[in-house]
Amino acid sequence: MTAPPNGRSPRRTLAATVSMALAAAGTLVAVALAPEAHAAGVPAPSPVGISGRGASVPFKEQEAEYAATNGTLIGPDRLYGHLPSEASGRQAVTLDAPGEYVEFTLTAPANAMSFRYSLPDNAAGTGRDASLDLKIDGNQLKSVPVTSKYGWYYGGYPFNNNPGDSNPHHFYDETRTLLGSTLPTGTKVRLQVSSTSASPTFTIDLADFEQVGAPVGKPSGALDVVSDFGADPTGAADSTAKIQAAVDAGKAQGRAVYLPQGTFQVRDHIVVDQVTLAGAGPWYSVLTGRDPVNRAKAVGVYGKYANQGGSKNVTLKDFAIIGDIRERVDDDQVNAIGGALSNSTVDNVWLQHTKCGAWLDGPMDNFTLKNSRILDQTADGVNFHMGVTNSTVTNTFVRNTGDDGLAMWAENIPNVKNKFTYNTVILPVLANNIVTYGGKDITISDNVMADTVTNGGGLHVANRYPGVNSGQGTAVSGTTTAARNTLIRAGNSDYNWQFGVGAVWFSGLNEALDATVNITDTEILDSSYAAIMNIEGATKGLHFENVRIDGTGTYALQIQAPGNASFTNVTATHIAQSNPIHNCVGSGFVITRGTGNSGWYADPPACTGTWPDPKWTNGGVPGGGPTTPPTDPPTGPPTDPTLNLAKGRPVTETSHTDVYPATKAVDGDANTYWESANNAFPQSLTVDLGAAKAVKRVVLKLPPATAWATRTQTLSVLGSTDNSTFTTLKPSAGYTFDPSSGNTATISLGGTATRYLRVTVTGNTGWPAAQLSELEAYTG
Repeated sequence: MTAPPNGRSPRRTLAATVSMALAAAGTLVAVALAPEAHAAGVPAPSPVGISGRGASVPFKEQEAEYAATNGTLIGPDRLYGHLPSEASGRQAVTLDAPGEYVEFTLTAPANAMSFRYSLPDNAAGTGRDASLDLKIDGNQLKSVPVTSKYGWYYGGYPFNNNPGDSNPHHFYDETRTLLGSTLPTGTKVRLQVSSTSASPTFTIDLADFEQVGAPVGKPSGALDVVSDFGADPTGAADSTAKIQAAVDAGKAQGRAVYLPQGTFQVRDHIVVDQVTLAGAGPWYSVLTGRDPVNRAKAVGVYGKYANQGGSKNVTLKDFAIIGDIRERVDDDQVNAIGGALSNSTVDNVWLQHTKCGAWLDGPMDNFTLKNSRILDQTADGVNFHMGVTNSTVTNTFVRNTGDDGLAMWAENIPNVKNKFTYNTVILPVLANNIVTYGGKDITISDNVMADTVTNGGGLHVANRYPGVNSGQGTAVSGTTTAARNTLIRAGNSDYNWQFGVGAVWFSGLNEALDATVNITDTEILDSSYAAIMNIEGATKGLHFENVRIDGTGTYALQIQAPGNASFTNVTATHIAQSNPIHNCVGSGFVITRGTGNSGWYADPPACTGTWPDPKWTNGGVPGGGPTTPPTDPPTGPPTDPTLNLAKGRPVTETSHTDVYPATKAVDGDANTYWESANNAFPQSLTVDLGAAKAVKRVVLKLPPATAWATRTQTLSVLGSTDNSTFTTLKPSAGYTFDPSSGNTATISLGGTATRYLRVTVTGNTGWPAAQLSELEAYTG
């Protein structure tokens, strides 16, 4: 394949007088006397800060294309191999002369910043080092080192570092720096070129500003890797053995292990099991390093491998792993976190410059990664690989991975009941933002996915890749739930297929995808090609409900394989092609249309034999996008269908006896219970859910102890939006509570919007009173 053409757009003549004054004088005075320049970027929806969806991040993000600058706007451009195609929003600003700058104005107080940038590679493919001046309100604060040694890959998968090869990509990197003090709102923070001798250009994509809290102190009774074991916080000496000794002692003594402030050189895996490893915070405690001789050994915190018994009861929190991986070698175990980690939690970690942020090989169960950042990986951000069950990634920010952002791959051993929720996944350079390859009862909900670069889409559900098949129980099965996701500029070209991949897409390559897949309450915005696509084999059991498609580069639906799907309340606007469906399999793909659909259906569909060039608008509206970046629903936080809405909520009762008040029924403890007055039916509990929710399931419990004999309670379920007028949601019926099956009764409801949920009991065969240990309410 020939190398793509240079993606840099012609230089804009922005504030030439400012640029000339800077070049001549290099002083801030010259800038102050000249009109402020702006990059005039095309407004485009941001994936950061969407209410109720994606990760709740601690920073305020600003894009360089909307900042003050005398540099050159590049983009918007989504062509693989072009520099702006890998920028957030597909736009950035290039600085190529001394005195050129990008200047951000703080919208909130901040004492730290990170910024995303690109420098050119060098002729040897090993990258170059340079620096940018950081100025605060015109005064020099420091020079910040920047590098291209972690970027620039070439050729085909798994890629190389040879600039003579084709397909250059993975252009950008990030760096971070503390600002020395808290800067108030309105402060101007400038990145400025002082010299082009080390790098001819500096491209700035964005900056993230945050208020970093004070270092976390050592937990009471914890072992200290420095004071107790002699690890070197300056990073000069190899601390691998000393940190490992501390972790082993922590396990043996049942004590946490503390990483104080410092940068610790680690040249191999720290193996953890039944221990807590905690730092002073990801801005303060950093593990870094790589073996200088054996480059297949590098910093990482690993559980024992599954064939060694795996690890369990591990907590990793409040530190960073910033590696030194500059190439992709798939056989090398140079991930930040790895092995098998059952019943374990990773919380508030910063993972950067490793191969994968976390590649976990099962069998393993009940793992959670949360509240973290995963940046600049050569391969996946996270991969739940081979027999990972009941595990979660939540509230995590992922950007610039070299492969899938968040992935589950059920190779040979089933992945079951895993969840990716409330994550923001941006700019996977290869493959998908979020994907499940096989898997049973998987949940991918409340996420934001943006700016797919090539060979993938935003959301992918597939029977693809080795070891994914129904014979081993690893194919997609049960119910896959993808609810309340927002996709922005997702999907892109596949350089192998030579056509576009949809923002949401499905594949039955290994065998037909034949399961229940529910895509609900979702926005698909400004897709690079089609909004929805299927390909390979067959795809059955797709259900789309309450989906808004706004802006596509080609079609609303791209049908390339047989199957079936239902669509209810699916709307599409700003579709690039006049016929919104491309379908050459005809009646082999059956569409069932419910109510509330518009804009995406045509009969007959298009079947052209050629793929149209995409039309990209960076805003969904043909002709250049909206005048301001749109904000996307929901207006309030969405509801996790697995979240008990009643837990901890205000509750009232018609009566209670002794020490068994209504609050016992919403405290999350099945061993405590509410009991009404005796011989006084009917009796009721009413819980205030705080807002009207589409309640679809109520779970009623009694204490699980076998001392409770089997009993049947006759009851009904009612709902109200105002606590005055109640509607019957479930008529009165008898529900049996049997200790041998958990003493639980589940009642399915129709999803009527309900704020005040009431259970009214009129009889109990086991006691002359109403009794409930838990009243739980769910939207799914």
